[in-house]
Amino acid sequence: MQYKTIIRITGLLMGLFSITMLPSALVAILYKDGGGTAFIQAFFVSIFLGFLLWYPNRHQKGDLRTREGFLIVVLFWTVLGSIGALPFIFSNEPNLSWTDSFFESFSALTTTGATVIVGLDDLPKSVLFYRHLLQWMGGMGIIVLAVAILPLLGIGGMQLYKAEVPGPVKDTKVTPRIAETAKALWYIYFMLTTLCALAFYFAGMDAFDAICHSFSTIAIGGFSTHDASLGYFDSPLINVICAVFLLIAAVNFSLHFAAFSWRGINFKIYFKDAEFKVLIAVQLVLTAICFMTLYQSGVYDSAEQTLDYAFFQVVSISTTAGFGTESFHSWPLFLPILLIFSSFIGGCAGSTGGGMKVIRLILLVLQGSRELKRLVHPKAMYSIRIGGNALPDRIIDAVWGFFSAYALVFVVCMVILMAMEMDAITAFSATAASINNLGPGLGDVASSYANITDGAKWVLIVAMLFGRLEVFTLLVLFTPTFWKN
Repeated sequence: MQYKTIIRITGLLMGLFSITMLPSALVAILYKDGGGTAFIQAFFVSIFLGFLLWYPNRHQKGDLRTREGFLIVVLFWTVLGSIGALPFIFSNEPNLSWTDSFFESFSALTTTGATVIVGLDDLPKSVLFYRHLLQWMGGMGIIVLAVAILPLLGIGGMQLYKAEVPGPVKDTKVTPRIAETAKALWYIYFMLTTLCALAFYFAGMDAFDAICHSFSTIAIGGFSTHDASLGYFDSPLINVICAVFLLIAAVNFSLHFAAFSWRGINFKIYFKDAEFKVLIAVQLVLTAICFMTLYQSGVYDSAEQTLDYAFFQVVSISTTAGFGTESFHSWPLFLPILLIFSSFIGGCAGSTGGGMKVIRLILLVLQGSRELKRLVHPKAMYSIRIGGNALPDRIIDAVWGFFSAYALVFVVCMVILMAMEMDAITAFSATAASINNLGPGLGDVASSYANITDGAKWVLIVAMLFGRLEVFTLLVLFTPTFWKN
């Protein structure tokens, strides 16, 4: 294990990450909100700690192997999540404890969107901007960004890319070189963010709200600058814009790259993709169920208003964004539980969405269908095909392994929360919202996570990391085989 090389890379990333404190300090100066000092302090502390790690090991440039890649990815998220908590610790407003500061930082960076802060409307603009900036960087993955930059510093990136990019098939790349792949993904990400911000602005948001909400929309994070979330604006147009961009961000970014290549625009590529078609089908079915249930229950005054709330909330929850126009937990009958379960599906592989990913749902269904056929015809040979291509059994085995590990981590976290005297509904929804990187839950965590115990918050931080790193990347570190030469 190249420990000194790993320490050197971690120090470099901490130094690079410290730069993210400066835009928020500039926002504090621009709006004169008095919150800039905390970000300047955090900048100097983080760059100093990064220097301490980098300088003694600056000449260590060993080749990275797969094992080092997994360890570095986990260290990046844990170390940078911890460094990201510094502005919250140093800030007087909001006045957060250490546990709450770490919770808010990890929730932002993993794009979970759960918050312990109440009174967002009265917070300094610099703090609000920082929360959204953390989500924006976490949306595509800090590691993917680093892969585009660190090769210039003599650090290879393929191992990091394989460990970080979500989805069951991780060997495919948009471009032949990994650095070019990361840059291509970030160009797409930046352009979508810009378009989303402009759309929000022309729909009625001011410039600050438009930029912040575009960050959290494209990242599928769900943070807002207001306690009422998007319900603050009371605008069906803003709701539609947000839902559309959430769906775009929930699509595999490789599809965006292919559809908008230098050869021209080709929308047919989307409809040739099985995962995209299932994603849209899931949204339509869920929207229809919620619309009919709400309309028959007479929750809203008109069919148009019912459709507005149903469509937006379905897309927000099922793509794991967690925005709200109003509290969906107050909806009648089974709808809140249905939406929480929909977050387990999440977005497509290679998107900024959380959950288990649509492609894994497809493969699990196809595998179940194959097993039923085998019961009838035990000697027959059946292959699982996606897009006309037969998938190797290795991928199917990996999906089943992922599903088992996902379920195990979920159950363990939920049982621990219940052992801490949390009621069953709150424990279930809080664990689901954290491991799926969703944010809002039910029961005591319907509006915020401020009232749960510190111990429960640390359990949920771990669940967020498991969800963001898709379980195996983190779980593999706990196996004795990983540490053996």
